[in-house]
Amino acid sequence: MVERFSKILERAINWSKEFDNLGDWYTHLLRKSPTGTIHIHVLGNTITANPDNVEYMLKTRFENYPKGKAFSAILGDLLGRGIFNVDGDSWRFQRKMASLELGSLSIRSYAFEIISSEIQHRLLPLLSTVAGKEENSVLDLQDVFRRFSFDNICRFSFGLDPGCLQLSLPISDFAVAFDLASKLSAERAMSTSPMIWKIKRLFNLGSEKKLKEAIKLVNVLAEEVIQQKRKTDLSTQKDLLSRFMTTINDDRYLRDIVISFLLAGRDTVASALTGFFWLLTQHPEVEAAIRYESDQIMEPNQEIASFEQMREMHYLQAAMYESLRLFPPIQFDSKFTQEDDVLPDGTFVRKGSRVTYHPYAMGRMERVWGPDCLEFKPERWLQNGVFTQKSPFKYPVFQAGLRVCLGKELALVQMKSVALSLIRRFDIRVTEPSRTPRFAPGLTATVRGGLPVLIQEWRT
Repeated sequence: MVERFSKILERAINWSKEFDNLGDWYTHLLRKSPTGTIHIHVLGNTITANPDNVEYMLKTRFENYPKGKAFSAILGDLLGRGIFNVDGDSWRFQRKMASLELGSLSIRSYAFEIISSEIQHRLLPLLSTVAGKEENSVLDLQDVFRRFSFDNICRFSFGLDPGCLQLSLPISDFAVAFDLASKLSAERAMSTSPMIWKIKRLFNLGSEKKLKEAIKLVNVLAEEVIQQKRKTDLSTQKDLLSRFMTTINDDRYLRDIVISFLLAGRDTVASALTGFFWLLTQHPEVEAAIRYESDQIMEPNQEIASFEQMREMHYLQAAMYESLRLFPPIQFDSKFTQEDDVLPDGTFVRKGSRVTYHPYAMGRMERVWGPDCLEFKPERWLQNGVFTQKSPFKYPVFQAGLRVCLGKELALVQMKSVALSLIRRFDIRVTEPSRTPRFAPGLTATVRGGLPVLIQEWRT
């Protein structure tokens, strides 16, 4: 028994010798499992790529699979009581409030104004400057997307413009602190035991000391913004924080809610766009099809597509969904069982144990997507040229059931707006197209070393 445990532990530690990413190792193990579910005893984690299990966790027995106290502890210092770190009544309250706000026409229009402004006045001029240089200048497109997303989500959430995407590409203290806090919070989850980071936090040592300092800076800025908002006429403000302040008086609670939206809206969009443009380099025929489709709908020199025009671009929507299938920004998501249970595939899960569904692996499972599951094939989403949804439990990129992502449509509009603007204006090529993306540990999928690209103006 000890010998078997040692072999399992050795394989868990040495996965990088065989696979580029930890997610690829899990995919390999899940493919070999008859049920599409495995149990990693060393980590005490049941991992599944079975759509029936996903539906059971996120819909059928939703109440038995909350985030759990273990997850809340890991992100508690950064997210506090924000929507992504709570269960029960607190989650329901924030969910209802956020649903009302994000579903309103005025907030969607406000978000689109911000996106369009950032693209026209910062993103396009930056890339045009790089493309206009005589020598071939390499630009880290992942860094550009992270800056773009951070500007957008700060303006949308706080009404604050950090200006990260200005031509000089300035360093934002807030962005640096936020990135560090996110990274170090994620590293807590990778500790062999939660006692390690809890002891370090108790004695204010190492990474926990750095985390505390980073969160302190984030808190100072958030508190300053909230205090400034208190001095204004909130009814004239359009940002998310101002809207929440009309119903919530607890400043700490406001901070937690908005920081959660900041985390969700920044890294996920940047990650999705990074994967999308890496795939376009591999598949110029998809890029050409997007250009052709947009030429049929948009004016020749039009930089930003309208809501109505984007709704007509079924191939673009299909390409975006297909990219997210292969490179989901959130590669896995864990819950902790309230009571003993048996998943639909017969897997027993004990009370208090961790159960993880794995969108990254699911997108690479032949039993879920067919023998061409590893191919980037937007056509799989089209029926007679019209985009057609798949089961969200087969494709839980935006979660599913009661926790389905409220910002899904806003995120897609942002991603499609950026993709269209860049594809119609530039020829963008990854400098090392044969290099498989390797992801750094974190809350979202971030490519190690970024996404270096060469950029030229597109000429028909």
